[in-house]
Amino acid sequence: MNLIERHQWRARDPKSITYLQAPPRGVKVHYMGARVDPEIVDDHNRCVQLVKSVQKQHMDVNLWADIGYTGCACPHRKVFVGRGPGRVPAANGPGLNSDHYAVLALLGDSGLVVPPPGLLHALVDAIEWLRREGAGREVKGHRDGYQTDCPGDPLYAWIERGARRPDDGSGGKPDEVAVPPWHRVLSYPPLLEGDDVRTWQARMRARGWRITVDGKYGPRSREICRQFQLEKKDLHVNPSMVGQVDRPTWEAAWTSPIT
Repeated sequence: MNLIERHQWRARDPKSITYLQAPPRGVKVHYMGARVDPEIVDDHNRCVQLVKSVQKQHMDVNLWADIGYTGCACPHRKVFVGRGPGRVPAANGPGLNSDHYAVLALLGDSGLVVPPPGLLHALVDAIEWLRREGAGREVKGHRDGYQTDCPGDPLYAWIERGARRPDDGSGGKPDEVAVPPWHRVLSYPPLLEGDDVRTWQARMRARGWRITVDGKYGPRSREICRQFQLEKKDLHVNPSMVGQVDRPTWEAAWTSPIT
């Protein structure tokens, strides 16, 4: 693994240190919960600056003793040492920090929303590193035991599938998501409501679109659908279906590359 020590990313000194009294049960994975510029995939310096900004936020705004995470994983298959092993993190939620280490994926709720292979490798590297340092076998998302969207649907789905490396030989890709059944055309007007609308909205939000997941297919959902269809030239949408989620548009939301 490529471990970036604190002095290498020029971390600030912690204000204080709280040591763990017992080995944690495992690791909880987090994401940024804000937009992450996709350009960090091509520029590691942006990753360094992002980690430094997280520490600044945690120490100067949250008034924590240090960056809240045990470590941070970036798309270049590098792992930044945060608080480091043996120390209580601050990111899992009140009463939960002694149970699991906290690892931040440099992934957002918009922009870069689907973890690239290098980031998944870095997360597995971080998990293996912390296991060597005494962590248990559990791998969970921040949302497990704490009410939050973190670490986002794509990354949480990867965790639920076993948090495997992209090339583990299992025959599947960790960032693949099964396509839910399509039942009907989603269109507006009139206002259409239902669980299938909510499912599609959640998927579009996971892809990086700014959409409210409320189960109501209204003007905003129609506009996002239209933009998505225009972006995906290979859909060949019938002009009468622009802005409507037909079967090909529905399936593309899960199978088409995120650009």
